[in-house]
Amino acid sequence: MKAYANLARPFTLLPPLFGIISGAVCAWGSAHNPDASRQLTVSVIATVALGSICAAFLNAANNSLNQIYDLEIDRINKPKRPLVTGEISLRNAWIFTWIMYALGLIPTWLVVVYPFTTWSAKFHAPLSAHECFFIYFVAFVSTFVYSVPALGRTKAHPIGANVTIAIPRGCLLKVAGWTMVARATVAEPWFIGAVFMFFLLGAASTKDFSDIEGDRAGGCRTLPIVFGVRRAAWMIAPFFIFPWLLMPLGASTGILTGNHTALTILGIALALWGTYTVWLIVRNPDELTATENHPSWRHMYLMMMAAQIGFAVAYLI
Repeated sequence: MKAYANLARPFTLLPPLFGIISGAVCAWGSAHNPDASRQLTVSVIATVALGSICAAFLNAANNSLNQIYDLEIDRINKPKRPLVTGEISLRNAWIFTWIMYALGLIPTWLVVVYPFTTWSAKFHAPLSAHECFFIYFVAFVSTFVYSVPALGRTKAHPIGANVTIAIPRGCLLKVAGWTMVARATVAEPWFIGAVFMFFLLGAASTKDFSDIEGDRAGGCRTLPIVFGVRRAAWMIAPFFIFPWLLMPLGASTGILTGNHTALTILGIALALWGTYTVWLIVRNPDELTATENHPSWRHMYLMMMAAQIGFAVAYLI
């Protein structure tokens, strides 16, 4: 079980879990909640819980799939991973991956918002009401596009890799959470998703610096390999700061219907945090290549989770 847990990489499951719950809370507290009474019913809680668990399963499947196709790279970069050590065979890794995909995708057909409040009503709801399922399906496809050579393996492209990560894990993750409470036919959830998408467009490269040796051997042309460590560090720096400034902008223009003061303060605080993280990166870019878990990588994950929690709070107060 420990080997399979390492295959799933449980720490990386937290950001999508927080993202889904945060997106749902934002929808519940927004001006677009279809239930005007905003009652926290059993149906709402069960729907969000189901969608959140499915997001964790889908992320576990993605982590497993990535390790299958990165086996030779991991022999250099991550020699302690279970596929490299032989604790798990490729066959069993594939079985685990498909089980996780099934658990992460199929149940989302039942994630349908008010006024469909029973499981039977959700199951038989019109096709257009199953927005969450189709968003998860796009995320499911994107994991294969990212890892599988026959489908493009955007992981090997310096820009394509970040785009394939940023759209599903940034934008669509927030919108998926929103669709567990309200319809995503308005601009607000997409604006919130864009904030996280732009952040990940740069921040997703943080781990590439410590993986240069294995990525180069595996044919992956990451940003630090293509542009050099120092130039790549400056290329990703703006994405740690400017996306968060969209929050005060969205609050001031009325696109975001949460608490305007809280959103403004949160956006500025995250931008300052991002500035500090940038300083950690650019003061000595070569240090990024010397350690697997550079402080900037930890700050990236913590910043993501803080932003998810902060958004939820701003829509509750």
